[in-house]
Amino acid sequence: MAELPPMMYVTTDAVGFSLGAGGRLRVLLIRRANDPYRGRWALPGGFVDEGEDLPDACARELHEETGLRPTAMAQIGAWGTPGRDPRGRNVTVAYLAAMRPGETNAVAGDDAARAAWHPADELPPLAFDHADILATGRRKLARICRRTHFIFALLPELWSREQLEGALTACDVAGDAEEVRALTDAARVEPTGDGRFRCMAGFLEPLGQGG
Repeated sequence: MAELPPMMYVTTDAVGFSLGAGGRLRVLLIRRANDPYRGRWALPGGFVDEGEDLPDACARELHEETGLRPTAMAQIGAWGTPGRDPRGRNVTVAYLAAMRPGETNAVAGDDAARAAWHPADELPPLAFDHADILATGRRKLARICRRTHFIFALLPELWSREQLEGALTACDVAGDAEEVRALTDAARVEPTGDGRFRCMAGFLEPLGQGG
């Protein structure tokens, strides 16, 4: 008889970003209501259901725990160091999740005691290995925003070049005029006639693997 593989579970975690007042980059966290790490802040996430695809699981857990839905998502990696979760052998797949201004009213649900946005540079101690995941997310955010349409998911539906420049700077991308011109020229973007722009319908879609 063939030896059975070890018992292992898969989870997903969302590294949710938005731009707050003054264009400051923020991270979405939940305060855990249950053990392990009861009362600690963590990334929204949870176990993948049977028959559920990974990005669907991430979006579902994000909505269940915060009431929010991402404008765009991009997978950034997997974490599976033995002992990372005291409940057992768990591997997590993490995603960037971008949310527009005005669509960021977080309401805690499911096993989250609280959901709140935190300045990306002023974070509390995090549960599990979520500090490592979040640090990777910050680095990947800059790379993804530099070479994909992801940056537009952090902007309002109608945005100005100045807002785009500010968003690029907040995400650690050089938001100079040349960078802005390259992004808007490559994207399906149209002017609105009042000095602002918008992405055409169907432009912002989940990015899958990202990285």
